[in-house]
Amino acid sequence: MSTLDRAAVEQALAQYQDPYLKTDLLSCGCLRRLEISGGQVEAELVLGYAAGSLVGGIAQMLQMAVENVDGVTSAKVSVRCEIEAGAVQGQVAALANVKNVIAVASGKGGVGKSTTAANLALALAREGATVGVLDADIYGPSMGLMLGLPEGTRPETREGKWFVPPRAHGIQVMSMAFLVDDNTPVVWRGPMVSGALMQLLTQTAWDDLDYLVVDMPPGTGDIQLTLAQKVPVTGAVIVTTPQDLALLDAKKGIGMFEKVNIPVLGVVENMAIHICSNCGHAEHLFGEGGGERLAAQYNVELLGSMPLSMMIREQADGGKPTVVAEPECQISMVYQDMARHAAARIVALNGGGDMPQISISDD
Repeated sequence: MSTLDRAAVEQALAQYQDPYLKTDLLSCGCLRRLEISGGQVEAELVLGYAAGSLVGGIAQMLQMAVENVDGVTSAKVSVRCEIEAGAVQGQVAALANVKNVIAVASGKGGVGKSTTAANLALALAREGATVGVLDADIYGPSMGLMLGLPEGTRPETREGKWFVPPRAHGIQVMSMAFLVDDNTPVVWRGPMVSGALMQLLTQTAWDDLDYLVVDMPPGTGDIQLTLAQKVPVTGAVIVTTPQDLALLDAKKGIGMFEKVNIPVLGVVENMAIHICSNCGHAEHLFGEGGGERLAAQYNVELLGSMPLSMMIREQADGGKPTVVAEPECQISMVYQDMARHAAARIVALNGGGDMPQISISDD
């Protein structure tokens, strides 16, 4: 094939605009291999974020586009995900066997942060990533309950110094709740809490994680500061409700992460709207558009806007969050979209994952 024809093939591949990377797959370095032999074309593209549910459809669209190029007799296009480690703040050392740490935080309690963290982790896993969850809410750990691990669950130990994280719904889980009696309150001062967090994080034998989702306690106190100074955080997700008080505290959370040079991947707005189960009437009980205004003010993405739903609460309380309880429902689809947006934002922050392209032809 001529050089012009090669350019035409590349142009056909560039027609697809990735909705999460917000550019074509050639511009962001996803084309890993392009082989042209006579009229036969083979292309391999690699997405740098978790999107396993999309790769088949993307490959089919790209193959059809290449087949429509003049002179192409057959085309084979493959697309896969290969998640790389993102950049972290300052000189913080990388965490063993963990590529990316995503902190899920909120300025205040009661906004659905833990429910968001659980569903975000499960959605990333459904997209083909290897995922873990760390329950960093030392005073009020709830992740074990949300993920259906029975009361009294204890991690196995390895070599007398490593915790082996229990698994639930295909993800690895570690929580202070696994190390203390469920009915005994943790009455510790700040330094003790920070020390416990670091032990949980560094003494857990994580098994080659693409993403570790950290469910933070609410606020901007000792644990948040410890995380910012000592843990290699790739990015943060801020959870809020549309209520003015919640938005005020969420702004403080965003400001804290900005000060310590941890990028905010986006905002999740919970309890955005309530739809009556009897009459279908929709009402914004806690205000309208708050998450969107917050995202616009700080120039970050609104990752998702979730309804006030009894189903989300009941399923989390029952140990099967929505993403696994009803994976094909509309709410689960929003969580999946949220997960892809957050993961793609990490790639964008790293410059799009530029990789060298391998081109082979019979010219």
